[in-house]
Amino acid sequence: MKRKTQPAPEPVVSQEILENAKKSVYADKIQRVEKCSVCGAECAPNSVENLCWVCRRLKISAWRDNDSQISAQE
Repeated sequence: MKRKTQPAPEPVVSQEILENAKKSVYADKIQRVEKCSVCGAECAPNSVENLCWVCRRLKISAWRDNDSQISAQE
């Protein structure tokens, strides 16, 4: 005895919307190709100084250390 063939399910999202979503995600990836001005790695997405996340973190840490040294000197 053979099984009944199931009809193809209707897509939940239209093909046009799906293609537009794929293109927008791909465009976001291409758009951010900037390199870190210190080490040359890929920039952090929220960096306005063109720094990667490591260099950005080191810069913030250096500011904190500098502020604490000034307070200790006074």
